[in-house]
Amino acid sequence: MSDKLASATVISAKKLSLVFQTADAPVHALSEVDLEIKKGEFVSFIGPSGCGKTTFLRAIADLEQPTSGELLVNGVTPSEAREARAYGYVFQHASLFPWRTIENNIALPLEIMGYSKAEQKQRIDRTLEMVDLQDFAKKYPWQLSGGMQQRASIARSLAFDADLLLMDEPFGALDEIVRDHLNQQLLELWARTEKTICFVTHSISEAVYLSTKIVVMSPRPGRVIDIIHSTLPKQRSLDIRESDEFRDIAQRVREGLRAGQSYDG
Repeated sequence: MSDKLASATVISAKKLSLVFQTADAPVHALSEVDLEIKKGEFVSFIGPSGCGKTTFLRAIADLEQPTSGELLVNGVTPSEAREARAYGYVFQHASLFPWRTIENNIALPLEIMGYSKAEQKQRIDRTLEMVDLQDFAKKYPWQLSGGMQQRASIARSLAFDADLLLMDEPFGALDEIVRDHLNQQLLELWARTEKTICFVTHSISEAVYLSTKIVVMSPRPGRVIDIIHSTLPKQRSLDIRESDEFRDIAQRVREGLRAGQSYDG
């Protein structure tokens, strides 16, 4: 990747605020968020429940509308980025259609976008291989484990080759052993594809292990408390979690989360 491409800004938020209007009272989800995410970064968002992590991801995806401030994706509005199919979105649950095989689930966005059958097959085969599910193309979701279903969901998001991947706590419901395995696979996938990844998590260890940058957020209204640039090498084994460097970064995340409690009204 060239230095010019590596320095390109994919997401830019300036004084971004978002308020939900409810019957009882307005809910201030995000408050004056300033953030830049560069091409090829792996950025994790961590904070307490309700701090606006998912809301920020949904705003990038044009699923929520900011109340004030500016948000750009690849230099255009989220609406324009959505129309340009600039991102793939992986939700907390795999959300696969049970009546479709794995390959047909992955084909769904390609069908909607009008890809030919030949192009669909090529993309499905490629993404199934990326997530090591090439032997399960004809299976149905109920025939796969939870971890395999999430890998299929990731494959579906990769099928149309968007450069930006938005991941909303995709491994949160999985047991620790499966989660560790998928964390390793995700890092390998990120290294191969050089995509920009925005990843929501509640796990400090997961955030530190995966990320080049960690965004620590306060309780509602969500503010950016700290932005931590990781000093860990890009290629990481799970053993790195035992290193002093890893523990130092994790401690800074904890301190940021504690500091953020002062915003909790």
